[in-house]
Amino acid sequence: MARPPVCKLMDFGKFKYESALKAREARRNQQQTVIKEMKLRPKIDPHDYETKKGHVVRFLKAGDKVKVTIMFRGREQSRPELGYRLLRRLESEISDLGYVEAAPKQDGRNMIMVLAPHRATKAAATAAATAAKGPGRERDSGAEAPPADDAGPAGQSGE
Repeated sequence: MARPPVCKLMDFGKFKYESALKAREARRNQQQTVIKEMKLRPKIDPHDYETKKGHVVRFLKAGDKVKVTIMFRGREQSRPELGYRLLRRLESEISDLGYVEAAPKQDGRNMIMVLAPHRATKAAATAAATAAKGPGRERDSGAEAPPADDAGPAGQSGE
């Protein structure tokens, strides 16, 4: 420590403002975790199951977490193993895209399992989203040019 201690005189208002800016920038750079939800029933039709599984696959490829909920009604509540088997089947079929973050557990009338994408999947999804945004801007600038061309022929017909 320096002798005598170093003291810096500052404008407190400016200090508060700069610290607020840093905090806002830090919040902006944080990544928001999105959790999508897919609801199923224990006695789901095979085609409906495939459709729901397709949605789960799409969510995982996009880099989002997926909360899979099995909804039990009436007598189905006495057979939770049906829901458990369905969740384990889904887990085995999407194991190449994601992993089970929260194991299946009974929560009242529902059984819940949370799936998360593998890190490589999430990185690829982020890269794809960034690449998709780049060309989109170029198309917007190209879309502005045709109305200018349309104005030319309209001006000629008015003469």
